[in-house]
Amino acid sequence: MKYAKYVIVVLVLLLPFSVAVFGQDVKQETKPGVTAQETKPETKPEAAAPEAKQEVKPAAKQEAHDHPPMKEKRVVATVGADGVQKVEIIGGEYYFDPNYIVVKVNVPVELDVKKAAGYVPHNIIVKAPEAGIDFNIDLSKELKPVKFTPTKVGKYPMYCDKSLLWFKSHRDKGMEGMIEVVP
Repeated sequence: MKYAKYVIVVLVLLLPFSVAVFGQDVKQETKPGVTAQETKPETKPEAAAPEAKQEVKPAAKQEAHDHPPMKEKRVVATVGADGVQKVEIIGGEYYFDPNYIVVKVNVPVELDVKKAAGYVPHNIIVKAPEAGIDFNIDLSKELKPVKFTPTKVGKYPMYCDKSLLWFKSHRDKGMEGMIEVVP
């Protein structure tokens, strides 16, 4: 009990820092492959071309998360001379690049994962042991290899589950993607 006031003081002092670091919006970092025009919401009148109606759908997704919708960046893994499918993934401020990876079933996979510049910690998780894909890797500035052999066709979510205290997790802020295993 005599240390309770010190704990409260420390928490009060850390709160503004934690909001500044972990409560930042995605708009502060430019994502690879996304131009400034793609991230700005379009303000077309509804009577305009049918394209304006198509722009409304991503806005609905934006309401579910507090970030602009990230375009799907699909990559099909390339098979090297050693027979291993390889893909490099970069995790940054609430995104994975690429965020949709297609691999072949029963062919070894090596994902080289790393963190983009910044102070916020990130990880990459896929929990699908029934398909031979089960890992939880903390991202760092150096490439880390993640090796597995997918055994079952299907789509398996990948995400970052980091968060600070009661704030939304990085997955809730849009740091998620998909690994699709095809025949």
